[in-house]
Parts: sequence; C-alpha cells; structure tokens
Amino acid sequence: MTSSTHWLASATGQAVLERGGNAFDAAVAAGFVLHVVEPHLNGPGGDLVGIFSTGGTPTVLNGQGPAPAGATIEHFRSQGLDLVPGAGALAAAVPGAVDAWLLLLRDHGTWELPDVLGYATGYARDGHPLVAGAAATIARVAELFREHWPSSAALWLVDGETPRAGTVVRNPAWARTLERLLDASTGDSREERIDAFRREWAQGFVADEAAEFLRTPHRHSSGSDHAGVLTADDWAEFRAGYEEPLVQEFRGVAVAKSGPFGQGPVLLQALAILDRCDEIDPLTEVGAHTVLEALKLALADRDAWYGSAADPEVLEELLSDGYAAGRASLIGDVASREFRPGSPLGLEPHVPPLRTDAVEGVGTGEPTVARNGNTKGDTCHLDVVDRWGNLVSVTPSGGWLQSSPTIPSLGFCLGTRLQMTWLDPASPSALRPGERPRTTLTPTLLLRDGVAFEALGTPGGDQQDQWQLLYLLRRIVGGYEPQQAIDAPAFHTTAMPESFWPRTWTPGGAVLEGRFPASVVEGLRRRGHDVTVAGDWSLGRLSCAGREPSTGVLYAAANPRGAQGYAVGR
Repeated sequence: MTSSTHWLASATGQAVLERGGNAFDAAVAAGFVLHVVEPHLNGPGGDLVGIFSTGGTPTVLNGQGPAPAGATIEHFRSQGLDLVPGAGALAAAVPGAVDAWLLLLRDHGTWELPDVLGYATGYARDGHPLVAGAAATIARVAELFREHWPSSAALWLVDGETPRAGTVVRNPAWARTLERLLDASTGDSREERIDAFRREWAQGFVADEAAEFLRTPHRHSSGSDHAGVLTADDWAEFRAGYEEPLVQEFRGVAVAKSGPFGQGPVLLQALAILDRCDEIDPLTEVGAHTVLEALKLALADRDAWYGSAADPEVLEELLSDGYAAGRASLIGDVASREFRPGSPLGLEPHVPPLRTDAVEGVGTGEPTVARNGNTKGDTCHLDVVDRWGNLVSVTPSGGWLQSSPTIPSLGFCLGTRLQMTWLDPASPSALRPGERPRTTLTPTLLLRDGVAFEALGTPGGDQQDQWQLLYLLRRIVGGYEPQQAIDAPAFHTTAMPESFWPRTWTPGGAVLEGRFPASVVEGLRRRGHDVTVAGDWSLGRLSCAGREPSTGVLYAAANPRGAQGYAVGR
C-alpha cells in the first residue's frame, strides 16, 4: 500500500511494489516524483525527515542539512537583518533530501537507480498536469519572478503569464540533471553505483553550479537584496544519516518520533499531558479546549528547549511522567494567553521574541495554513507498507519554487530552512554554522508489543504534530478507523511563535474547521480562545499506511482535502 499527498506519487510507489520492489524502492521512486509534481511544496534543494522499520525498532532518517559555514549571526546582522529571511538563498541550509533518499535506497532497497528515478525523470522531461495549489502559488509570486527572479519566471510562467491549473508543465533542466547524475553512477555493485551518484551530487557539477549562481545578490523576503553563502565545500561535507528515535507509550501503543532537531517530541509531550486528563475527545468543547491547552504547553517547550543545542538531560525531563503531570495541572477552565514554557531541572527557559505584528517584505516562509484559516499549501508526505511488513514514513519539504531563484542549469532552487533559527546565540535553536536548524518535519511510526504496524504523517509546518495528535486520539482512544480519523474535523492552535518567517504568534489563537458544531465554537470562545473558523475541509493533510500484525492485512488512507492525496494498494 502507498499513500501520499499526490496521486502520481502514490501511483508510482504502487507501480514499484507491483513490479516486485520493496517499500524502500517504492518510497524513493515516489519521493523523487514528489519533487517534480509538487514543486511548490518540496524540491531537490530541500530536506526531509523519515522514520522506517523493517519490522521491529524504528530508525530515523536524517535528511536535514546544516547551516553553511558562512551562515553566522554576525553576517546576517551585518546585512541589516534581525530575522533570517523566509525567501532567498541566504536562508538556505545544505540540501539534504536527495542524499537521504539515496542512502535509504542503498541500504534497504533492491532496485537499480535508473529504474527508481525513471518515473521522476519522465514527468520532468515529458510533463505533468500542474495542480491547483502550484498554480495558485505561482500566481502569488509571479510579480516577484518578473521583477527580481527571471530564472524562475522563465521556468514557471508561460509567455510571461501564470499557468492555469491543469496546464502540462515540464522541467527539462531537472531531467537533464538527473540524467547527468545517472551517467556518473558507475561501479561494480549496486551500492557503488548509488554512492557514485551521491558523490557527484555532493562534490560535482550540481554543487559547483548552484554555488556559482547564488553569488549574485537577489531579492529576499526582507525586501532587500543579498547573495547566498552556501558554497560547494558546504555541500560536499554533508552526508545524510540514521538516528535513534524517541519512543513513548500511550495507552498501549508506542509512538516513535525523531529527536529535538525536529518538533517530534511535541507530539510525545502532548500525549503524555493528555494521558492525565479526563476529557480529551476533540469533538467536544471540553476535549477541544484541553487538547488546545496541552498543545500550547508542549509547543512552548519546543520553542524554549528544542534545537541543535538541546540538552539531552533536559529532553529526558520534558518527557518524564512527573513533568507531564505538572504540565497537565496547569490546564484550567479558560484559555491561557501566556507563553508558558516549563523549567525542567530548575533551569530558566529561553523565551523567543513574541511578535504579534508581521514585518514588511515580499513572499512568505513555508507555504502552509494562514492565520485566517485560508490554505496556502503545505509540505509533502508519503507512507508505504509492503508485503514483508516494511514500513516507511517520510516528510519531504523545502526547495519550494517560491523559496529562492531557480538555478537555470539545474532546474531547481534551494530551500530556506534557516528561517527556523534565531539570530540570538542564547537560543537552543540559534543559527550556528555546521549545525541543523530545528525543523518542523515530523513523521510518525506506531508499534504494538514491539512490532511496527503503522506509518503516518502530514504536511503543515507548525500544525504537523497538532493534526497527528488529533488522529492518534481518535484512533487510539476513540476507536476510529484510519480514514475516519483523517476525515474528522480538525483544529490547531496558533498560540506559539511561528517557525516560519515572519515568526509571529497569536496569543489564544485557535483555528477550527467549519464542520465543528456551533456549540463547540461558541464554548471555546467563552473560554477565551480567539477562534477562527476555517473552511469545512481545510485543515489537515494526513496519510497513513499499515499492516495488522495478527492478520497480515495491509491498509492505507489518504487526505480528501484539496482532492489531491491518494491511497492505493492491493
């Protein structure tokens, strides 16, 4: 079974499974297709976080590149900046997605590279229909392209105009890049050929041409012009890798997440808090209020304690029973409008800037759900399970077509993940050369009795673990089937500093889908929540794939919102 945020990626993954490939072959083939068919949501210049299992203990796949050597707080301050921009190559971390996909394929897949990459190469060379979200994104930034990023205008505008949804678009430069990389993939074994591809990506023409192009200053979201600082040496030094997951039990189910380089522990903290609360049904007034308050507390800890400089002892305390009980005791009958990080081990929490007014500029940070509830786009996600019980969950992101100017010879742009760092050396998620920014990418694996049985995740930036929390409460506590849990009305809090430029927050903010009963909406408002009612089907992008250990039956589900996600299998 394959499920993802785009039907062509799901169909690609399933085609690989049908032809005898395993879940890893399928995931990588589908992931490269996502680079092509959802260019406003991810790209080769972006990043990813994955989590997978071959039956037992999960493993985290780190595809988040670090900050370049030249990306120092002093350099950004010297450029007149007090925030890392949300658009423009100055905010680029080292691209991590491509190397991570290939590492996964080398170590756990079975197929040869040309077969895996043939699907993506074909869609880039021969074309694919532009989805409505991509067309809308191009329309929003078309003037930026025309006036400041001519290489992006040349790729994404048709005779200078915005393409309509359904227009067949091509990216021949990216197809040629893939073909050049494949030509360099020589060796006596499959593993050697994959490593040759990785070596050429990191140390060959791709890094050289990208670094050279970005030396020319260009417009950033700050409204000012800057050159990128990413060099070929930065690119050459990065290699994707594997890490141990964080695993926490919730009512008989073990939930596995990435560590504090992402926001994965937020989900674990929220579950631990809610495990000590009486009413946690998200469809009731009391339950929704309790969930929102628990999320605020967990997210406050994220912004105070997570990041590349996170203290392992602090993290252990954040996930402890005693700490969770103390946090649960803070949930009252009315909405808190305060930023309330805890003090694990008696330490003083770091408080980031709490901005309520957006700064002036152009473009946006990550394409996600706006504060008014309108959908602007998201990231991507895919889940795969195969006949042998292998499970893969990956959230690719970054390198969006609106991130920075297209590198014309390569057919992609760089990401802007450094916007998630602070220009404050005291912050655990400060900008630090050579270290990863704290990402929002946060896929999930579920286990029962030590056996992994479900992969799940969602796009959505700061909402990713919020929407997954609702899914898990409905699945584990409410007894929902996967598709029911995905379809059920969603909500999230905005009462935390956004991870994306311009990094504002809305004290007491909550966004609910319009399908919630009016009594719940009004009840939350009486309790002090600043409620925005969004579209009936506007929040959440979840997908999942799983295998029932007792029967071997496979299942999958996908998000109906936006009529784009797709689950397929047999």
